[in-house]
Formats: sequence, C-alpha cells, structure tokens
Amino acid sequence: MIQPDWELFFSSLLPLLDGAIRGTIPLALMSFAIGLVLALGLALMRLSSRRWLSNIARVYISIVRGTPLLVQLFVIFYGLPSIGVLIDPWPSAVVAFSINVGGYAAEVIRAAILSVPKGQWEAAYMIGMSRSRALTRIILPQAARVSVPPLSNTFISLVKDTSLASLILVTELFREAQQVASFSNEFMLIYLEAALIYWVICLVLSTGQGFLEKRLDRYVAR
Repeated sequence: MIQPDWELFFSSLLPLLDGAIRGTIPLALMSFAIGLVLALGLALMRLSSRRWLSNIARVYISIVRGTPLLVQLFVIFYGLPSIGVLIDPWPSAVVAFSINVGGYAAEVIRAAILSVPKGQWEAAYMIGMSRSRALTRIILPQAARVSVPPLSNTFISLVKDTSLASLILVTELFREAQQVASFSNEFMLIYLEAALIYWVICLVLSTGQGFLEKRLDRYVAR
C-alpha cells in the first residue's frame, strides 16, 4: 500500500493556499461582482417592453449559455490578439468569467423579478412610487431572496471554474498545484490536496449562503 508523503503534503500546503488567497478567490470575487452588474442590466433589458432591447439581451444570453466557458476564455486571450487586441492573462480571465456569469445570472435575476407578485408593483404605484423606485425599494429586495440559492450556486461554480485560468498562465490555486506536482512528481497527492482546498472554500461559501438567506428572509412578502 502506498503511503502518502505527509511532509510533501504540508510543505505544499502554503503555496497552494497562497494561490487560492491571491489568485482564485480575488479572481472569483471580481468576476462575480462585474458579472452581477452585467446580469442585472441584461435581466432588465429582457423585461423591457422595447423589443430591440429584449432581443439584444436574448441573443447575448443565448451565445454565452450555448458556448463552453473554455472556448470563451480562449477567444479572449488567444483570439483577440489576432485582430490586434492584446489583453494580459489576469484581465482576460476576469473578462471571460464576468461575461459568462452575466449570461447565466441574468436569467436567474429575471426569473426572480417575475416571481414577485404583481400586487407588489400595484401597491408601490398606489403610494406614489415611480417604476424605478418601486424596483429598487420593493421588487429587487424580494427578488434578491429568491435569487440567493441559484446565484450562490453560480458563484460556487465560478470558484471551481477559475481553475481554467491556469490554461492562460494565470497564477491561482490549480496552477500552483500543477507546478508543485511537476516538481515533486506526486501528481495524485498534490491534485487531491488542491481538490480538498476547493472543497473547503465551497463549504465556507455554502455556509455563508445559508446565513444570507436568513438575513434576506425578512423581505419576502407573506
């Protein structure tokens, strides 16, 4: 039976954690924040009575959801330079992940807004609120509660998807694992260690999701 090399396990823990803290987590947070802003705009465009706006958002979402994230990443990093647009690895990853999150989260937000009873809109109008004020003060807080679980799943998936950034030379958790594994020739041990760190990060995020759901529960109409 092969015994794990615990000395290598603990000595490689620091560079892997460093890759997670300085690469994976900031990359995921930045991409998700930008993607959410994009998703909200796309969701509102999809709900717009102006057909051309709705169609633009519909096409965008269709393209993003119909193509692999890896292909999107490669188009931005390897494809754009062929037409004279050069982007460094880190910004390329942020752009690709943000675009991807925007496409998926837009439908989540749109569905959450539509799930709010129409009576909430009518009540807001009755007390003199404009449509934009009703949206920000009444509708979106309720929609946020509904959208937390699927958006949290999107974020957790994004954390794992950041491993694809290693293919364009972004230094993050998985790239650190590749470098340590290549140097030590202990691929199974190091990759399992990286998987363990990903799992712990996702476990923490799942716990935070439950806390956030409780905080937003007060906005749900009963």
